This record gives sequence, C-alpha cells and structure tokens, in this order.
Amino acid sequence: MSQLPTISNSSPLIGLEQIGQLGLLESLFGTITIPTAVAQEVSSSVQLPTWITVRPLTQPLAARVLATSLGPGESEAISLALEAGNYQVILDDRAARRLAQMLGLPIIGTLGIILAAKRQGLLTVIRPHLDTLIGYGFHLAPTIYEQALKEAGE
Repeated sequence: MSQLPTISNSSPLIGLEQIGQLGLLESLFGTITIPTAVAQEVSSSVQLPTWITVRPLTQPLAARVLATSLGPGESEAISLALEAGNYQVILDDRAARRLAQMLGLPIIGTLGIILAAKRQGLLTVIRPHLDTLIGYGFHLAPTIYEQALKEAGE
C-alpha cells in the first residue's frame, strides 16, 4: 500500500466501522489524519482510536470555498491534504474524488481499501463486507461490485 501519509474523510471511517473493519486503515496506512470537520462528523458513530489524529486547518479559507460544492468533511480533507503536502486522501464521494484528482492528490476509497486488504491477506473474502456496506446505504454500482469481486477472485 502507499507509503504516503493519509488523510480521511468521514464516510470511509463510518463505513469501515459499520462492517467492523476500521482497523484495516491502521494495518494498511499506519496513522490516519483527519481534519476537525471529519472528527465532528464521525463523533457520534466512530470511537476514534489513538492511530487517528485530528489536525485542524491552518488556512481554513480554501475549505470554505470548497464547501460551496462539497460537504464540510470532504472540503476540509482535501484542503488539509493540499495544505500539508504529499498526502493521499481517502474519499468516496464522486465529486470530491474528481476535484482531488484535478488538484493532483492521490486518492483511494473504501472499496479500494477493502480490495487492498484482500490482496495483502488482511481479509479472506470481500463479498460479505461489500454486502453489509450496501445494506448500510453505501452506493456501489452493480458493475463496480461485480468488477471488485472478480478482482478479488470471488
């Protein structure tokens, strides 16, 4: 997996917590950094482990500008990655991913994390985890679902 330091938005944290796999982030990336808005968004659903650190923005103006088209967590995650430099960002929202790519930020999403965990032997199967995520409202197009299962050898 990438050796870049990693910043996460809230939806991957919540999704991985819902399927009991939040620890995959530590196994794959070590320490995860989240901005203040993400910490606030996940506070009711995720007990933050010690390997997730909260880092406030020093230049919040960029996040405010981005918040006109993205949610606060996504805006701050992208802004923090730009501010900190040389970070990858964990994002699931399509618009946020597009913007991060346009800005030259390396990205990965919840599905990419699950596939990486399977490749590294941290998960033996992915289907039940994907099905549970979908049951919680995680949007995954049927073609992407099938492609992921094929890539995982399931």
